[in-house]
Amino acid sequence: MKQRLTREEFLEYIFSENYEALQGDKLRLVRIRIPGSEVSLAHLIGVSDSEVYKNLGLHIGVHLGEDHTGESLGLLQFTPWEGAVVAADIATKVANVEIGFMDRFNGSLILTGERENIKIALQEVLDYFGNTLKFGACELTEN
Repeated sequence: MKQRLTREEFLEYIFSENYEALQGDKLRLVRIRIPGSEVSLAHLIGVSDSEVYKNLGLHIGVHLGEDHTGESLGLLQFTPWEGAVVAADIATKVANVEIGFMDRFNGSLILTGERENIKIALQEVLDYFGNTLKFGACELTEN
């Protein structure tokens, strides 16, 4: 039966044999992040000023010419990052909200719409990820 090494023991094992031989050469240590399965941010911003939309870039692209002043925003952050796509699908099916921004490479999702619809969408997304997918899910915060 193999003995499982701790992280420190593993690093010591890898570097103990090779470190002396590598001295003087360039030694490159790469650290990777292995994302967990979690919703780390779910926040509802009440009625927003037009400057908020402009600074977030929500007034360009597919939203060019639209005025979202007075609408609310829902902000979500996921790991793994593909969770943003699933959340966008759920949110738009359960409530009258629009996707303001979705980044499937970093797991960010911004929803726009009326406050009550944003709240419903965020709660449904948290419920699905927490209860169905068994993700770690933060609590919904709002202001």
